Parts: sequence; structure tokens; C-alpha cells
Amino acid sequence: MRTPLVAGNWKMNKNSAGSRELAAGLASGTRDLRGVDIVVAPVSPYLNVVADALRGSQIGLAAQNMHWAEHGAYTGEISPTMLLDLGCKYAILGHSERREYFAESDELVNQKVRSALSHDLIPILCIGETLDEREAGKTSAKVVRQVKAALSGVSNEDAKRVIIAYEPIWAIGTGRTATPEQAQEVHAEIRKLIAELYGTTIASQMRILYGGSVKSENIAELISQPDIDGALVGGASLDVEGFVAIARACTR
Repeated sequence: MRTPLVAGNWKMNKNSAGSRELAAGLASGTRDLRGVDIVVAPVSPYLNVVADALRGSQIGLAAQNMHWAEHGAYTGEISPTMLLDLGCKYAILGHSERREYFAESDELVNQKVRSALSHDLIPILCIGETLDEREAGKTSAKVVRQVKAALSGVSNEDAKRVIIAYEPIWAIGTGRTATPEQAQEVHAEIRKLIAELYGTTIASQMRILYGGSVKSENIAELISQPDIDGALVGGASLDVEGFVAIARACTR
């Protein structure tokens, strides 16, 4: 059985004190939870602050982004080795906001995924379609293209460690959420594709998260679907009570 995972993407929110307070609250609020993996991704300047606040808890630390190189003349970037040094175990890669606002291509996302894996970081690979693509019946083509491109050159052994997050772009931060049936349909298609690429054993083990206006009120229906293994949470991850409720709903 796949252990559910709930990841909180704090995006560009919270200063140092606010990050510490939120992390400490989550550490306390999830102390008794079992049967679910929990991850938080603060802004990079405060990764060490959050790591300190999470020390001794079960919550893993993630970066919201990562450069593929270990070092070099890449102003403003942060490398995989730096993330490891700060205590990160995960890296969110290919988020739609990175693709849209910073022109990250499928090829760039693939570079980052392969670099993360080579440095023993677990990629949380984000994929998803726009509203126009969904209405035009192009969801499947978009998702298949993104998954194949991002995992190009990734071995079977490394693929076991990848986590995929399906986030329909039209549902991110809009209050709109894909119905459980819509989400399940895409998740099932992703798992079928992974089986074609890596075999049924790896496909059955890979965790596929749903993201897009996830909150405590809708997580139970989503997590009840057979191919939804947790959530990548945005706005609701900034509220201790709400995020803990989401994590609790995912326990198995």
C-alpha cells in the first residue's frame, strides 16, 4: 500500500518569524499522526529557520525550486548540494508558476529532475493543463507530454523515488477544484503511462498527488479515489489547523 503524502507549498509567503511559527505549529499539530508523510516547502531564505523548527518532528523539508548545477555563475539560484546542506529531502520541480512566470521548459524540468535524483533529493514533479487545454480535450496529451519529457533518461531505479503532483492549472488558487472523478481519471492515466514506461510494479508504488485549491473540506473525497495518494497544498498550507486537518484526513 502506498503511504499518502501531503506537501505544503508556502510559495512566496511568511517572513522569518512567521515561517518559524507556522513550522512549529505544524510540528506540534501533527505529532500524533501516523500513516501519512508530511512535507513543507518554505521560501528558500528561511529553509534553515524552518529546519530548526521542525527538528525532532516527522515533517520533511522541501525546496520550492532548484537549479540543476552544484555551483557556478547562476545568480539568484540555489543548488542541490546547498539544499541538502540546509536539510532538504524533497524539491518541488516544474510547478506551473515556474513554467508560466519563469519560462521553464519541459527540457529544463527534466534537467532538474535528473539532478535532484543524482543528489538523493526526491523530486515532486508538477504537471497539469490549462483551462483552455481541458476544454479543448487536450488534457491527456499535455499530461503525457510533460511526464515523458520530465522523466526522459530517468532509470527504473531512480523512477521509484519520483513523486508526481497533478495540478490542473485552472484550479490553482482559483477556488475551483477538479471533481474527484476528474482528478481520478487523470491520475489513473498517469499511472498507466508510468506502467508503460517503467513496468507495473513501479507504477503501483509511485505516489501521485493532487493539487489545486485543496482544503480540509474537499480532501476526503479526493483521497478516497484509488489513484490519488495525497495532496500538494497551496493556500491552505499556511494555516496550521487547516493543513493538519488535511493531513489527518489522508492517514491510513
